[in-house]
Amino acid sequence: MSIDQIILIAALLIVAAILGWGVMTMARGGDYNVKNSNRIMRYRIIFQALALIIILGLMWYRKTNG
Repeated sequence: MSIDQIILIAALLIVAAILGWGVMTMARGGDYNVKNSNRIMRYRIIFQALALIIILGLMWYRKTNG
């Protein structure tokens, strides 16, 4: 497995973990959900954007370096 594949998988797993954290928080409900649901959503959006930038960067890298 090459380093770019490892980076890609790590980025996707981080996004999936944050998504799972948000879903579990909403499913539990209660005070924790009220206090943290918006913050978790922001984390997910930020890390999704970073994962997309990483994916596009890796695609550009592979295209230019063959």
